[in-house]
Amino acid sequence: MIKYLGSKRRLVPVLAEICAASGARTGLDLFTGTTRVAQAFKSQGVEVTAVDTARYAHVFAQCYIETDAAAVDMTALTAAVSHLNELGGKPGYVHDTFSKEARFFQPFNAARIDAARDVIARDYAESPLYPILLTSLIEAADRVDSTTGVQMAYVKQWAPRSANPLTLRVPELLPGRGHAVLGDALAVASGLGAFDLAYLDPPYNQHRYFTNYHVWETLVAWDAPEPYGVARKRIDARDPATRSAFNSKRTMPDALRSVVSGVDCELLVLSYNDESWLAVEELETLCGQGRSVATLAFDSARYVGARIGIFDPSGVKVGRVSHLSNQELLVIAGEGALVRRVVDAVGRLGSASGVVGRRPQARSAKGIGGKVGRGASGGASGGASGGAVRGAGQDATASATAGPNPYSEDRLQ
Repeated sequence: MIKYLGSKRRLVPVLAEICAASGARTGLDLFTGTTRVAQAFKSQGVEVTAVDTARYAHVFAQCYIETDAAAVDMTALTAAVSHLNELGGKPGYVHDTFSKEARFFQPFNAARIDAARDVIARDYAESPLYPILLTSLIEAADRVDSTTGVQMAYVKQWAPRSANPLTLRVPELLPGRGHAVLGDALAVASGLGAFDLAYLDPPYNQHRYFTNYHVWETLVAWDAPEPYGVARKRIDARDPATRSAFNSKRTMPDALRSVVSGVDCELLVLSYNDESWLAVEELETLCGQGRSVATLAFDSARYVGARIGIFDPSGVKVGRVSHLSNQELLVIAGEGALVRRVVDAVGRLGSASGVVGRRPQARSAKGIGGKVGRGASGGASGGASGGAVRGAGQDATASATAGPNPYSEDRLQ
């Protein structure tokens, strides 16, 4: 897996438990990114459809979700990876753009990335190994980059890992059926079919994944775009068509409402963040619409770039970080008994800070705005060992380590 802003690595065990407790046989990951969550579902035998607008995310989905490990010629794949690792450097676009004009990769690794990408394009474009090898190359490049995890900038001094030699590995493929869809969630959500479980992890703020990971976009497109700026971003990053409705505080609520309404599923799980544009009550209303809703909160360290401080263009520290952690939210919506079952299963893991629940009701989501909210805490705080429990519309707290189980059915009405 690559370093990724908004990665759900820490929440994967929780999401896997939700999937198992739901009994899902079909699943949707509508903003799949690295496919980390989609892989967790697929590993349980779920037939997953993974969707994203990013070309690199689509390649990951083709590799890890659409590819059936049982159908892959592993001898040929291993030989291909070995061949790519034996290639010498051949300076090209990556070397010139991301090493000479910027400092994303050390020159010797950048030249080898160029060489490997050329061979993948020349020898494997029509092969079922193509997305697997391209995934292997991106992951190898990620292990030797010199960034804090996004590609809007590179670090001033070479990261120690950047001195390591580029080394491709055979990706850990999963057996089973799956589907990869390249498309905008707004455009495709209503036409994907019915699912037992749908997981939505939309962008949380104005920062675009298209620019945050423009190097991977270019490695997949392999179109040598005109670069601009210090980070040598793709010129088409200036095209309004590359902007998402989810990256605007004004358009995001309606976009999310449209997607939630368009998805046909028995259980909906929405991932969000308490530093983002919608308050937990707004999210519950948006996801509810006659269904039972519960929101789980999980303490999380903020992205490393938000923890290292604020610096001016000359590199002088000019500000301080206000806080080092936030809360990841999971809004779970569906038939009451099903929601209670999965919330109880998560409760047994003991990893959530708190849970919010409310009765099923046909409350309209019309008119939800972009009010900033602090998430599921509801005025009461709780950490991993002592969580807050609040019903929507009422205040009540209980310890997560003593007294009534905050995840029990009598607290999710």
